[in-house]
Amino acid sequence: MEKTNVMRILDQKKINYKSYSYVDTDAVSGMEVAEVLGEDPNQVFKTLVTVSNTNNYYVFVIPVNKELDLKKAAKAVGVKSVSMLKQKDLLPLTGYIHGGCSPIGMKKSFLTTFDSSCENYETILFSAGKIGYQVEVKVSDLKSIIRLQIDNIIY
Repeated sequence: MEKTNVMRILDQKKINYKSYSYVDTDAVSGMEVAEVLGEDPNQVFKTLVTVSNTNNYYVFVIPVNKELDLKKAAKAVGVKSVSMLKQKDLLPLTGYIHGGCSPIGMKKSFLTTFDSSCENYETILFSAGKIGYQVEVKVSDLKSIIRLQIDNIIY
């Protein structure tokens, strides 16, 4: 299987992970990915990038079957409001395209908030930084790679 930059970073930091590939499928949405991989959609997470009223960027990682609560998200990062980043701005800001955005390996380091439901699982799955690839990692292991916090940020 092809190694993505996310996998290389995990290898470099000696973090255990399991990788998945679904390149030979038509899965696009997070729910389709969870289904193709035969995983619980509550354990498969998506990475969302937002911009605040103060023009700062924040990353939120939530289950694929849930929606980000923008009010809770803003409160979690201590700003008045956040809105979803426009899709056209995602690649220049993060280095990732829509559908292949990972909380690991972005061009810059952004505060990343994982939904508290991640604590229900020993590991979670999320994009390995390229469409067709996922990694499964312990959230606690990610603290050595990204600035992360855990909060209740979904409806």
